[in-house]
Amino acid sequence: MQAKEIRQKYLEFFKEKGHAVIPSAPLLPENDPTVLFTTAGMHPLVPYLLGEPHPEGKRLVDHQKCIRTGDIDEVGDNTHLTFFEMLGNWSLGDYFKKEAIEWSFEFLTSEKWLGISIEKLAVTVFKGDDDAPVDEEAAQIWKNLGIPDHKIAYLPKSENWWGPAGVTGPCGPDTEMFYWVGEGEPPESSNAGNDESNWVEIWNDVFMQYNKTEDGKFNPLKQTNVDTGMGLERVAAVLQGKKTVYETELFEPIIEKIESLSHSEYSDNLSSFRIIADHLRAATMMAGDGVKPSNVDQGYVMRRLMRRAIRHGKNIGIEENFTHVIAKKVIHLMSDTYPELKHEEEILKTFQIEEEQFRKTINHGIKEFEKLLAGFQMAFEKAGKKITEISGKQAFKLYDTYGFPIEMTTEEAEKHNLTVDREGFDKAFEEHQEKSRAGAEEKFKGGLQDNSEATTALHTATHLLHSALHKVLGNHANQKGSNITAERLRFDFTHPDKMTPEQLEEVEKFVNDAITDDAKITCETMTVEEAKEQGAMGLFEGKYGEKVKVYTVEGWSKEICGGPHVEHTGILGKFKIKKEQSSSAGIRRIKAVLINEQ
Repeated sequence: MQAKEIRQKYLEFFKEKGHAVIPSAPLLPENDPTVLFTTAGMHPLVPYLLGEPHPEGKRLVDHQKCIRTGDIDEVGDNTHLTFFEMLGNWSLGDYFKKEAIEWSFEFLTSEKWLGISIEKLAVTVFKGDDDAPVDEEAAQIWKNLGIPDHKIAYLPKSENWWGPAGVTGPCGPDTEMFYWVGEGEPPESSNAGNDESNWVEIWNDVFMQYNKTEDGKFNPLKQTNVDTGMGLERVAAVLQGKKTVYETELFEPIIEKIESLSHSEYSDNLSSFRIIADHLRAATMMAGDGVKPSNVDQGYVMRRLMRRAIRHGKNIGIEENFTHVIAKKVIHLMSDTYPELKHEEEILKTFQIEEEQFRKTINHGIKEFEKLLAGFQMAFEKAGKKITEISGKQAFKLYDTYGFPIEMTTEEAEKHNLTVDREGFDKAFEEHQEKSRAGAEEKFKGGLQDNSEATTALHTATHLLHSALHKVLGNHANQKGSNITAERLRFDFTHPDKMTPEQLEEVEKFVNDAITDDAKITCETMTVEEAKEQGAMGLFEGKYGEKVKVYTVEGWSKEICGGPHVEHTGILGKFKIKKEQSSSAGIRRIKAVLINEQ
């Protein structure tokens, strides 16, 4: 069963159980700065998990694009991926553990659906701790379905607890389903959850019963929810009897293209082939959602992925620019499911520019390396001092100042019979990361779920800003990205030129006039077509479900949005633009604040 069929069956199964199919959200979280990327299906639904009514109802199903950067160094093994698709179904205050587990079991084992043998399955449940009790209820439901005691493992929070996506938010115990991939028959006692080589996790049912607060407390949620996740790539590998996700139709065409570019075989260097395939697939999906390589935030992750792929391309003999060739293959494979990839020309240009720049960086780094060698030689000629090791500090300078990867420093050093103080480099690198991390933690400490008043006000101001840009610049000035913390809003929009001081003043005046007007804000649920007919602003490229929420600031703005918003504009304070700058080619960025004048 191929991935396309699994994806379709999943949606069909839960439609039969009364779930509305909703589209995948973008990889860039729109109003939650606590994380850089959408990491799971739950992430875009946080406001609804906290009680905001969803326009499609209380039962939802989707396939969600996800990026997880914590696994980058593990990519190359049989299962870990940077980009992956998560199949998920949701109950927003509707059904709970019994239905979720029973339906999971039915979809996995019924011949109509996946038809997996019960003997091949094992499950894990939460063993309990000081924050929450053992989940005996989930274990009993599994037993009633025919899963024997020895196939149920009780594991701690590190294994059987999910969330929150950021610092705070909804979370709770989960139950995970594993498939036996080892040799022969599964053993009598299950080691699922602790034996990745023989048991592969394929599904996870999360029971959101708690809200984690900033001070680390777990308070019971008023609305309990179910959030499930099934990794599409892993399930496809399991059902096809493949040992790795890279042997499925999702990756084989990419691997074959890498083979033709490198004139070598996949079996000759599994790790490099897998890293190239994974990293460039992930980077292509990022580009589809508007990410550009840079030195900060999402762009930094994309640049890291691309440059690591280029280095591994060098390992297998690819010397010419090739990342755009792989990106084109990914677009061909994925664009029917994700139409945002159809901006092919722009995506491929992004890859070509980044790779050319990195190859220049490598050449420059080699020149700096040669200067280092010349210094070693001079020290020998002047004082007879023979230097045989490149210090960690020197290696880190090559990396940090000139962008020269440590792997390439090591390769060049070996050519000249030198060693590299890798421990010293790692220490310098970690110290540098700690400084970056501290800044990021400060920068991303906010989020809709944990600074609701401040961020809700700025969210409303963002709608007024969008409307103002349409009035001042024209209808081409559409949203390309939004990031809100408790302190400020950041709004990216399409516009070819730097805004003039007069234009900025006019935009500010529009927003502040709307605030002075103390306009009432209303919300209606309607179809996308109805929203279009009413002139609501929105990105109409397959992003929305059949029904949407439309927020109207009476007399000033009408826009499709998930919410939440303030009830009237008079409470917003004074709107002030702090900066207008370029974000990328053809995209401008405004940073603005609300000043409380009381």
